[in-house]
Amino acid sequence: MPSSQTAERVNAPARGIASMPLAALIDAVVVTIFGLIGRASHEEALSPVGIVQTLWPFLVGCAAGWSITYVYSHVRSNDFFGHNFRPDRVVPVGLVIWFCTVTVAMVVRYILHQGIEASFIVVAATFLAIFLLGWRAAFAALAKRSQRRDA
Repeated sequence: MPSSQTAERVNAPARGIASMPLAALIDAVVVTIFGLIGRASHEEALSPVGIVQTLWPFLVGCAAGWSITYVYSHVRSNDFFGHNFRPDRVVPVGLVIWFCTVTVAMVVRYILHQGIEASFIVVAATFLAIFLLGWRAAFAALAKRSQRRDA
């Protein structure tokens, strides 16, 4: 009969792996922090309407990236993603989410005449790359460290 520790280990999520809701929340927080810092640095009001107006193109882009990676992971599961959707992977999931977040947001901002100066694109792409990919890299490092310790 297995011990309670063995049963807990089997049912518990692996260390260093972010669940889908946690990963989505972290991505949304990263995008929100980016928007708040941007509004504050340009001395724009931090009103709820202004914040939503700034955030929604980036959140839509992030959701598009999530949708693309999720659907692709299920359609082509043997090729690139393996048999399970892992939103905490830097490659390819993190890269696709980052690319879609920036690209879709810039297209929407262009269509709505919100401004997409080259310097803004560089700053947005850099900040979002560092943080959307960075937390995933940190989770991967934690997972490797945990595996080495358990081995």
